[in-house]
Amino acid sequence: MAANPIIAIVGPTASGKTSLAIELANRWDGEIICADSRTVYKHMDIGTAKPTSEEQSQVPHWGIDLVEPDEPFSAADFKRYAYEKIADVRSRGKVPFLVGGTGLYVDSVLYDFQFGPPADEGLRKKLEAMSLEQLHAYCAEYNILLPENSKNKRYVIRAIEQNSISDINKSSLQQDSYIVGIATKSDELRTRIVTRTEQLFDQNVAEEATMLGKKYGWKHESMTGNIYPLLKLHLEGRLTLEETIDQVTTLDWRLAKRQMTWLRRNPDIMWATLTEAKSYINSLLAAE
Repeated sequence: MAANPIIAIVGPTASGKTSLAIELANRWDGEIICADSRTVYKHMDIGTAKPTSEEQSQVPHWGIDLVEPDEPFSAADFKRYAYEKIADVRSRGKVPFLVGGTGLYVDSVLYDFQFGPPADEGLRKKLEAMSLEQLHAYCAEYNILLPENSKNKRYVIRAIEQNSISDINKSSLQQDSYIVGIATKSDELRTRIVTRTEQLFDQNVAEEATMLGKKYGWKHESMTGNIYPLLKLHLEGRLTLEETIDQVTTLDWRLAKRQMTWLRRNPDIMWATLTEAKSYINSLLAAE
């Protein structure tokens, strides 16, 4: 085994990936590359549940605060960024930990996905002529993660365009790479999601959303998913605080299920509880 293999830790939202990765990175002189399609945006700290300042101070984190909320960022952009950071981390003798729940981001790195050109008018016309059901089927066939607002045809088309892959090499994992998936019982995961949602509101995520809405508007890709559309309804008085918390919890639960659907397709993932995952990764790195 290489002295500094890529250790990927994946799993649904709120499964405990971040804390585990920080503990392991501290022990094995590693650095964390976040594979999350929301935490790439600056100023969106609470609503995207970014690693806290305290967590980031414990071990170097990359892949956070890369672009403004009104700037585009695709899976292809992430792959280029991650490759540069992995090479940098390894060049300094550190272990790169690739951590996150955005399956396309993780797979693009570990399986060297080749992405198509950013704009294709022919593809746009083809997609616009398809029904929402056909677009969902297209996403399933080409391993494209549906956006949060998957019932909005425009958002689904944009997800396909941004993540269009011209060549998927799923036959072999990149050399010196290991993927560990965090297996969590449904009731436990649901409880973790509820607790985290309550923490977001305790941290005043509504104030963050107000600032973002005033500065960037509500129509950018960064503001169309996750918690922010529901916060907009709350700030407009169309949802009570209790209704907002309940719906955010439901939204994150659905996200977790979509993430698991994606991840379960991958036979290379070694599934384990948090405790088992820690032991397994420790044994991998001890055998360098």
